[in-house]
Amino acid sequence: MRVLGIDPGYDRMGVAILEKQNGKETVLFSTCLSTNSKDDFCDRLLSLGLDLEKIIKDWKPDALSTEKLFITTNQKTATNVAEVRGMVGYIARRAGLAVTEYTPLQIKMAVTGYGKATKNQVTEMIKKLVKLNKKARLDDEYDAIGIALTHLAMGNIYKK
Repeated sequence: MRVLGIDPGYDRMGVAILEKQNGKETVLFSTCLSTNSKDDFCDRLLSLGLDLEKIIKDWKPDALSTEKLFITTNQKTATNVAEVRGMVGYIARRAGLAVTEYTPLQIKMAVTGYGKATKNQVTEMIKKLVKLNKKARLDDEYDAIGIALTHLAMGNIYKK
């Protein structure tokens, strides 16, 4: 199974493609998509959407997994992230992908075995679970890898 993990955001969106082969999870691709903060929000959505469509076309995942929205005190940020999540879900379903959402607690449990793990503990565990090249990664990219790992660990194979 090939899964596309998405850490939704409009300034930066973490993206990872993982595949499970012979019981082992492998990172095939990961990146952090970014937008220009000076651009109109709709233009930022368009940019992210076009990049996401290309990634889906190039990597042909079977499913998409993303993080459930965690409401912050900043309502504008939460609203914009919700709009990004809507765009991501729409593009995924248009491409025929199964879509699954996970809470931060579920992701921490799947990756570290501890639901109150810190962001640093999750990142360090990801480095132990999958082989990564030495390039520097942003937190959003690690989060996307963790979200995809969660999907593979849960054994979720949903109908399209």
